[in-house]
Amino acid sequence: MSSDATESKWSLRLPADCSIAAIRSVYDLIREAFGRQDRLEIDCSSVDKADVTSIQLLLSAAKTGDAQGRPVVLTSFSQSLRNTLRRAGFASEAMIDQHFPQKKDGV
Repeated sequence: MSSDATESKWSLRLPADCSIAAIRSVYDLIREAFGRQDRLEIDCSSVDKADVTSIQLLLSAAKTGDAQGRPVVLTSFSQSLRNTLRRAGFASEAMIDQHFPQKKDGV
């Protein structure tokens, strides 16, 4: 976890395997993070294996955070995760940005 002066945030790094075989552990990590009252930042840089279940889980986390007024921000999409997003129908960067709040270049 890390904090900054203006708001508290909880950082979570996704594991390399975010496929259906490992999605339960990914779900548990995100659920634990939602148990906190902090902003949630999910680092996606380590994802080597992903499928549509991981996309559904990340989209659900973003929508849940939005509904609760607690931002969920995704950082550092791995190439594997980007490829999976495209296969899942998110054809452009604009579409990905619309559905998955991201932190880019430190912003």
